[in-house]
Parts: sequence; C-alpha cells; structure tokens
Amino acid sequence: METFEAPERPHIPFNGPERLQLESWLDFYRATVLEKCDGLNAAQLKQRPVASSTLSLLGIVRHMTFVEQVWFETTFAGLDTLDYYKTEGDRDADFNGLDSDAVETVFDLYERVLRVSRDLTAGHDLDERAKKPRTGRDVDLRWIYVHMIEEYARHCGHADLIRELIDGKTGY
Repeated sequence: METFEAPERPHIPFNGPERLQLESWLDFYRATVLEKCDGLNAAQLKQRPVASSTLSLLGIVRHMTFVEQVWFETTFAGLDTLDYYKTEGDRDADFNGLDSDAVETVFDLYERVLRVSRDLTAGHDLDERAKKPRTGRDVDLRWIYVHMIEEYARHCGHADLIRELIDGKTGY
C-alpha cells in the first residue's frame, strides 16, 4: 500500500425514522475515521504528532475496531470474540502495538467488524436489551448506537487534530 484510499462517506438524511438516523450517523462517523486516513502512507498513519499522547490515526482505527467488537459482538450479541489488539499486559495495545500488523490488515479487520456489527443488529428492535451486560450496564440497542456515535465523534475530533498536524489537511 502506497497510500490509503478511503471510500466515500455516506449521505445523512435530514429526516426520517429514528433507526435510519442512528444508523446513518454511525455509518457517517465510521467513514469519517477512514476519511481522516485518506491519502496517507503507513508511516504517516503511525505518526504520533502530539508529544504527550500515544494517539495516531492507525491507533484510532485499531481502537474503534476493538470498540465495535466490545459493544456489538460481545455486549449486544453475547458472543465470545477474539480481541484483535488488546492484551492482558497492555490495555492500550490498540494504540501502542502499531507494527504488529500490516496497515492493510488493520483496515481489513476494521471493515470486517463493521460488517459483523451491521449483521448482528439487522432486524433487531432498538429496545432490545444486550445479551451480556458490560460492567453491570443493562443497555438496549438504542443506547449502544448513541454511545457508539459519541465514541466515534470524540475520536474523529482527535483524528482531525492528528491529520492537521501530519500534513495540514483540515476539513469536515
């Protein structure tokens, strides 16, 4: 991979049912994470331009892969999953172990978990409770969607700053 090429971000409808709005915003933010990586090479994706932080664009993609697994596969569907990046000895391995996988593999795993997340929630009611409460939280699918939108929004903000520091690119 010379540089990463992000797919086009989806359109967000200005009105419509709650489920459509939640899924559209979540998919928009999922794609925004990739948009922030667009046109960068592996070395740039691994850069940590804020001296006091371990955040990188590649680390954010890895982290969001983990977060998707936790909330959709493990919590909502109750599945036992193999965490791609977390280790017992390093809770932040998704941000730290950037050379453990090829960049292409990181993006492939991210796309895979997005497909799995969509498949696991398809046809389920927003009021349906998660099969495996996480840290004592008895949440429904609606809560998971809202939480995921919040989680992505926060990390997209980080990605905005990181990208600007890497090459000056700014934008929505």
